Amino acid sequence: MTKAIISDIKRFAVHDGDGIRTTVFFKGCPLKCLWCHNPESISFKPQTAFYQNKCIGCGECKKEGFTPKDCLGGARVLYGREISVDELLPILLEDKDFYETSGGGVTLSGGECLCQAEFCAELLKELKLEKVNTAVDTCGFVPRAYIDKVLPYTDTFLYDVKSFDEDVHIKCTGASNKVILENLKYIDSCDGAIEIRIPYVPGFNDSQLEKIADLIKELKNVKAVKILPYHNFAGSKYSALGMKNTLPEELPTEEKIRKAESVFRNID
Repeated sequence: MTKAIISDIKRFAVHDGDGIRTTVFFKGCPLKCLWCHNPESISFKPQTAFYQNKCIGCGECKKEGFTPKDCLGGARVLYGREISVDELLPILLEDKDFYETSGGGVTLSGGECLCQAEFCAELLKELKLEKVNTAVDTCGFVPRAYIDKVLPYTDTFLYDVKSFDEDVHIKCTGASNKVILENLKYIDSCDGAIEIRIPYVPGFNDSQLEKIADLIKELKNVKAVKILPYHNFAGSKYSALGMKNTLPEELPTEEKIRKAESVFRNID
């Protein structure tokens, strides 16, 4: 039985595709974006975080056999648990009525969910048999074979495009974007519905917006383009996980956000 490592399940999500959705966050990502707001999903292994501000000094963590769920103050949180399709599917179907009435469904996210493509394909296939709308939120930095596994069962790809220029992408994520752009064009050629999602981080990818817009103009199956303004809410997660905080200091102003959005407003 195929199993996956997930970090969270978010119900009633409204920003991960159309309608009301349940989003499954998979553990592990091949990129390390400087602005990552889900640092608990970068590692492929389970991690225990410690939120000092929530500690009530109960002493439970000093007892033999302690697990994070025993923490009375919720200061210790386990990110990452193994789950099978048979275990996950009933959880996702609990809100099927909400999906149907809102035009929503289930979104697979991360981390990078397609790093666990075999599991994703099995789960998506079961969801389609239940007539549930499906979306795959991906950075695209995966082998094309992984995309082929999920393509038949994915209604929409929520596809991150962070940069057009390779050097900027390497600076921001630690990896080339050649495979990412190739996979985007491949999905488009297969008539897969695409929603382009652009993390907007001032001082890092400002210069890329016009170039990304020109790229999108060459595609024929992009149904939406969304600017995702950078925020720094995840600072506490980095500290709790003992990870280096790489979050940029500058936040986008409302004026800059409107200007970024205007670049993509008239794309046909």
